[in-house]
Amino acid sequence: MRKTVRYRVEEANSLWQIYKTVPFWKVAKNFIVIQLGRYMPFLPVKNWLYRRLLRMEVGEHTAFALMVMLDIMFPEKITVGRNSVIGYNTTILAHEYMIKEYRLGDVRIGDEVLVGANTTILPGVTIGDRAIVSAGTLVHKDVPAGCFVGGNPMKMIYTKEQMEQRTEEDEFLQDNV
Repeated sequence: MRKTVRYRVEEANSLWQIYKTVPFWKVAKNFIVIQLGRYMPFLPVKNWLYRRLLRMEVGEHTAFALMVMLDIMFPEKITVGRNSVIGYNTTILAHEYMIKEYRLGDVRIGDEVLVGANTTILPGVTIGDRAIVSAGTLVHKDVPAGCFVGGNPMKMIYTKEQMEQRTEEDEFLQDNV
């Protein structure tokens, strides 16, 4: 189950009430910073923009690939650990606006995580250290540390123990070639 906080709305759908939930000028600033970051070829500059102007927690040597789309309204709810790779055109959301409510949730991505291209990460999700998320995955629930997941709906492909065994087998084969 994702960890989100639900807020009920009256009147029209929640997106019509967006500026009651987040200030217009914050969204405008975030839009500009995120668009700059999406095309920024220099990773240290991109991480600086995200840390300083969006108030995200971004670990050392983390790489956001070209066209990564961060949550425009609540980027400060996104944390990415050190030495992680967020693949091309990935979307990381910390909010969902629906008809009768909206939901907010922190997104926590651990250390040394690989997120494949064109992945969507929903609010309230934690991805554990050294996990691998296959390209094109819809991450709709927590991903345990060290495992390999993929698909839509997301499924476990290899557990942490299976991944460790595969790594040991690969190292054995390389040592004996």
